[in-house]
Amino acid sequence: MAIDRIAAITALLAETSAAHGVYEATVLNGVYHKEWADWYAAYAVDHGIGDLIGHAVTTDALAEFLVATNVELEQADPKPAEPWAAYTAGRIAATL
Repeated sequence: MAIDRIAAITALLAETSAAHGVYEATVLNGVYHKEWADWYAAYAVDHGIGDLIGHAVTTDALAEFLVATNVELEQADPKPAEPWAAYTAGRIAATL
């Protein structure tokens, strides 16, 4: 079912975000990570996003998609009510 797939992608993106927060805090000493999308994409690919979307995806393609979706979300007016992970998961399920 599509809702289950979106929920699974949302959960993976939330896990990715939490892991990235730890990475920024511990490895980067709290410095903003400008290449966040590359890190998120590598983590998501390594943790099975391809299985969730039903096909392989490269880290480069996913990182590009994450950046574009983030820009789309920031420019949306009105802002979507759903959090980043849920919004992005819906876009991934519909597009990738």
